[in-house]
Amino acid sequence: MAAQQPSGPLAGVVVADFSRVLAGPYATMLLADLGAEVIKVEGPGGDDTRGWVPPTRGDVGTYFLAVNRNKRSIALDLKDPSDREVAHALSARADVFIQNFKPGGLARFGLDYDAVRGRNPRTIYCSISGFGAGGGAALPGYDLLVQGMSGLMSLTGAPDGPPFRAGISVFDVMTGLQSVIGILAALHHRDLTGEGQHVETNLLSTALSTLVNQTSAYVAGGVVPTRMGNAHLSLFPYEPLPTGDGELIVVAGNNGQFRRLAEVLGHPEWADDDRFDTVGKRNDNREELRPLLVAALAAKSAQDWFGILTEAGLPCGPINTVQGGVELAERLGLEPVVEVEGVPSVRNPIGLSATPPSYRLPPPALDEHGDEIRRWLAEVPRA
Repeated sequence: MAAQQPSGPLAGVVVADFSRVLAGPYATMLLADLGAEVIKVEGPGGDDTRGWVPPTRGDVGTYFLAVNRNKRSIALDLKDPSDREVAHALSARADVFIQNFKPGGLARFGLDYDAVRGRNPRTIYCSISGFGAGGGAALPGYDLLVQGMSGLMSLTGAPDGPPFRAGISVFDVMTGLQSVIGILAALHHRDLTGEGQHVETNLLSTALSTLVNQTSAYVAGGVVPTRMGNAHLSLFPYEPLPTGDGELIVVAGNNGQFRRLAEVLGHPEWADDDRFDTVGKRNDNREELRPLLVAALAAKSAQDWFGILTEAGLPCGPINTVQGGVELAERLGLEPVVEVEGVPSVRNPIGLSATPPSYRLPPPALDEHGDEIRRWLAEVPRA
């Protein structure tokens, strides 16, 4: 079907993408970058994010552009019998079927797991939800709700201030990644057994896993973490600190790093001070150590210290804007921006020596490939 045949480790894998907004589309874009043939099924009005503006590029929201390259679009009204028949044919052809409707929401269209498995037992069916298919099935799965309900917002912000959301829909993105992991594992299992299976992910479970040491503090240590601003629960220094001009993120993750930091700042005695000579003591006595560090850092600007500390092999860094982050990646030779037919997007972060990600198609217009996909479905024998 493709004008430019996909290459990569997933070449030949057909993905029927019935997902929308972020978690599912992000997952399917990653699969597409690795060579999968992704067919994006949209309702007659299109994916909601087409209209999530500003900002825009032309008349399309950059939100949509961020997660929909390398896909073909077909618009289907699942309430229409003829369109529903096309959806059934696509589900019978797909190696992977992915959707993020509310649990049970596709059953009335004959597109639930059992129905799709009945058409093709080899299909990997991935369901993404907010709170799982059990007691949380009726809860709407918005990332902001999960940031609040999982505990993340209780950890984000100043100790004496209100809770804050993260600057991105972090659990949508992480659930997309977890979905890709599950799909790849299921594809490997199918290669061994010939059997498809149901992959299920949800934002809340992803959130609790993503909170790693913070959830472990509670489930393993009985400690309920609280907001600490930019401070770390178990390490100090591990936060932005003021300098003579601007803030610099300063990290000493072990005793050796702290000893080097103390030497570079002109106070080697700190490393042998019995208040600061272990990670635990520095953590317990951070309110005594912080003003000492701040006073020493006041001698130079953040940019000066960045050069000096980096030269000494110490982890540190400025607080950039998003523009600054992209420009840093460019200076480091990471080539963060790729362009397909004039539409720029951020490079897939995975590097593969033999089968690297490829960038074949720009994000599609609504139903741009509808006729092409219908012809393809008519030509391909159904499973």
